Amino acid sequence: MSTDSLQKDIVTPCIYHSREPLNLECGARLSKYQLVYETYGRLNAKKNNAILVCPALTANHHASGYSSIDDNKPGWWNDFIGKGKALDTNKFFVVCVNNIGGCHGSTGPLSINPHTNKRFAAQFPIVTVVDWVHSQNKLAQYLQIDQWHAVVGGSLGGMQVLQWSISYPDKVRHAIIIAAAAKLSAQNIAFNEIARRAIMTDSNFYDGNYADFSTPTTKTFPKSGLTLARMIGHVTYLSEHAMREKFGRELRSGKLNFSYDTEFQIEGYLRYQGDVFADNFDANSYLLMTKALDYFDPASRYDNNLELCLAHTQSNFFIISFSSDWRFPPERSQEISHALMAAKKNVSYLEIESNKGHDAFLIKNDTYIAALRAYLDNTIVN
Repeated sequence: MSTDSLQKDIVTPCIYHSREPLNLECGARLSKYQLVYETYGRLNAKKNNAILVCPALTANHHASGYSSIDDNKPGWWNDFIGKGKALDTNKFFVVCVNNIGGCHGSTGPLSINPHTNKRFAAQFPIVTVVDWVHSQNKLAQYLQIDQWHAVVGGSLGGMQVLQWSISYPDKVRHAIIIAAAAKLSAQNIAFNEIARRAIMTDSNFYDGNYADFSTPTTKTFPKSGLTLARMIGHVTYLSEHAMREKFGRELRSGKLNFSYDTEFQIEGYLRYQGDVFADNFDANSYLLMTKALDYFDPASRYDNNLELCLAHTQSNFFIISFSSDWRFPPERSQEISHALMAAKKNVSYLEIESNKGHDAFLIKNDTYIAALRAYLDNTIVN
């Protein structure tokens, strides 16, 4: 729970330990697992003011505030969660969780397999959005939250929101789906496969068991492959306009050097982002997260009929897209909206003008923030 310091909201993560097994869609079973999560605001006496924020691909539980007084980087959705912000913690109790398979404390490839007393590493089973939602529901039960006032998420987080409305229709009052899709396009699956191949063909991947080759002084992991995977992904998160506006064709040294070294500013930016990411994220977790993206397709269980898939949902839906998002373009959000309308569900849809590409769902935007705030302010916590 966050506490106010002189200048920063310092947030301490919590850990939920489940001693009940979790049966996964792939057929494997986790005999026990843990979820790391953070909370912001206070749960009211009726326990009906809780909002679950579902993280995107490489995001984690640290959505708002600071980890310590010396921390200079706030949570990944800090502009949206807090006192007086769109997800107003004066009114709501906000929860954000690091999903199973992640690398920030929840059970994942870096965890110890209780059956072998070694890291799971490459032996960690494939997880899906359905698995995440089931584990998140166990956390809700632990927190004594019978129904979420809202479940909110962008990108892969938005897919989790949609799955929540399908798997637990009576437990979500408001489903806010941002920059997402009901399933990935072939192009998106292709990008993910290229990223995975970059990792898996790195000479330091060792079939996913790279940690076994580390020493007390040297960490072995597929850094080059993971860096390249992040560079590939990062390009898809930005719009052409955003890259042109920020970097253009600017040269780092002001002149051409006629070499294969980093010459353009955009090259340096991508390499830097890739290097920082590779030093802070586990390669096996990245493989798992991209597979969860690829596999998400709830309508496949309903003869590929999205309207039928959503027929039993009970939530009020608010769906947001961004005009320049070419990875999850507005048409994908509109498909969800149209299916909900055909199923006679209560749905609102907003396309926001933005030149920031897919990353727009993470970036402060007056229209975006006003829309979220207005929607939530018009919901009633009884």
